[in-house]
Amino acid sequence: MKIKHIYLLFILITQFYFCFASEVKSLESVPDLENAMYLTVNGYPCVRLLNISGEIGCANPGREKVVAPVVRLMDVDKFARPSAVLVSQDELQNFFIRVLNDHDFHNKIAGVLVESRSDLSTKERGFSPVEKFPQAKFAPYKNNSYEWNPTGSNIMWNKYNFPVFLLSQHSTLTLQEIASKNGKSKKAHTVDVAEFDLVMQTTKAGTHDSESCLKQQSCLPLGGYSVLSSLPPIDDISKQPKPILLVVASMDSASFFRDDSPGADSPMSGMISLLAAVDALSHIDAVNEFNKQLVFLVLTGEAWGYLGSRRFLAELDMDSDVVHGLNSTLIELVMEVGSVGKAFDRGVNSFFTHAVGGSSASDKALSAFQDALESLESSIKVTTASKSNPGIPPSSLMTFLRKNSSLSGLVLEDFDTAFSNEFYNSHLDDISNVNSSAIATAASLVARTLYILASEGKESNQKALNSINVNSSMVEELLGCLLTCQPGLSCALVKDYIAPISTCPNHYVGVLLGPPTSTPILDYVSDVSRFVWNFLAERTSTLRENASSACTQDCSRGEVCIRSEKKGKDTCVVSTTRYIPAYSTRLKFESGLWSVIPPNASDVMGMDDPIWTESFWDVIQLHVYSVQDATYDHLILLGGIAVTVLAYLAIVATRTAVTKALKRD
Repeated sequence: MKIKHIYLLFILITQFYFCFASEVKSLESVPDLENAMYLTVNGYPCVRLLNISGEIGCANPGREKVVAPVVRLMDVDKFARPSAVLVSQDELQNFFIRVLNDHDFHNKIAGVLVESRSDLSTKERGFSPVEKFPQAKFAPYKNNSYEWNPTGSNIMWNKYNFPVFLLSQHSTLTLQEIASKNGKSKKAHTVDVAEFDLVMQTTKAGTHDSESCLKQQSCLPLGGYSVLSSLPPIDDISKQPKPILLVVASMDSASFFRDDSPGADSPMSGMISLLAAVDALSHIDAVNEFNKQLVFLVLTGEAWGYLGSRRFLAELDMDSDVVHGLNSTLIELVMEVGSVGKAFDRGVNSFFTHAVGGSSASDKALSAFQDALESLESSIKVTTASKSNPGIPPSSLMTFLRKNSSLSGLVLEDFDTAFSNEFYNSHLDDISNVNSSAIATAASLVARTLYILASEGKESNQKALNSINVNSSMVEELLGCLLTCQPGLSCALVKDYIAPISTCPNHYVGVLLGPPTSTPILDYVSDVSRFVWNFLAERTSTLRENASSACTQDCSRGEVCIRSEKKGKDTCVVSTTRYIPAYSTRLKFESGLWSVIPPNASDVMGMDDPIWTESFWDVIQLHVYSVQDATYDHLILLGGIAVTVLAYLAIVATRTAVTKALKRD
């Protein structure tokens, strides 16, 4: 009988072995095993940024990964240890406000996972993680408590010692299932956890402000490359320099989540409108007869202390090569194309001009806008902003006025007394937040207004004015290229000029790589900056004479090579189009290193310069996997020991029984 029991035990062990062997056979490599155990979660991190006075943003609290159970916000109190909290978009703002004000609640948070989809209530209420008066310290007036951005919560400018990720749509569904399962299974032996790898180099190095991290080389300054272009090209040997009409737009935005900064209305609608206006003006023949010089300036770094405009003004002061041919005393008017993508919202088709400097130049500009509007024969309105406003809204023009308070300027916007964009500097300011018709109409207004102003003193040519038409199809294409991932930067228009590094556009300024120069290594220049440079260089150019158009050698003086990244399509053209480094005026690059310099009297905004930097990191990852409860592990261990002891006793008993049986035989 005992022999029969041993035989049955052998059969069971054999079956278990083959079952286990078949499972192992399906895992043919270590990566297969990792994929079976760990789920990689796609998303956008909130990262650590530093300024001259401290830190903002998110990071693991120490040098190790953070591992915590995934739970919904309503289930946080059910777990004894800190948790990775799944937060809906609707809960996000109040969640971070509570974290900042409730110490006990803060201690329950190990990490945050933000759902991607936006609830209807969020769309109605709005979401903006920055101030109610963004970058108020750069305002050229004293009332910096005015609320231009009513939905602003300021949660972005705080330091959070836990990791935060915005989930992709697919990952949101997966994490919702996991959080629900964890919430229901209070006595389960296993729990699904999130593993955050968001360790910042500044945390490792113990550097907690920009000056210290630059010294320890654990960070890099925020910055990039702005683009300047003129129509027509500036002639070095021109008889008499012309007054300058400087037309400005921005190409960078900000967001709580570094790699998801679409900035559709603010500022991309203005930039796209400017590009479309330049395209429209490039098709008329009278540009060489203008009495004014049109200069276009597309700035980057404006969301981070107006890096681009302040650096441009500094280069003008130094009369550097990047602004050769320009003179600040010749700037007659600064016209900024701001947020224009929501001008047709709520059934009111209206733009607003925010003007300063009650000079003849400002008056002429306002009059030119009305003349341009009449020529369009449209039902839209262009209205002068309310006199109750404290001044111009947050814009690059503020830095020009801080530098020269007597300068004339105006900003074209889609709002009067407060932002119409309820998602300012938010990941929700995407393509669904703008109207392409509004952007195209703004481009038409800008193009015709500039023609009227630049032709001043000449007999008005109504026929030429009516011939200035914006390509609406190109506006639609630009929106798809610069505000979506499909087609994104792989669209035909962008790929005609450059070889983009990524497909999905992101308008975060990034960090400045290498030495700042007017001829940067193209690998160090963002996709959007390179596209804008090529687009403007071609639209404002003339072909060189008596020579092959290909860039077989360096182009001649006054010429640039467009499409240099596209073999066989590169062309030398006559154009005044340049890259202008955009970085803090309080930084110096010397011997391969960055350092902070004291403010000086000539830099009127130096004391207000936050000097933003971004921490290095080795890798940013988010995984989810299952772990067993420690008590359960202990029970399994005790059970294993018991089975081993019983097996040993069974073997001894079996051997004794077999020995006795053999003796009887």
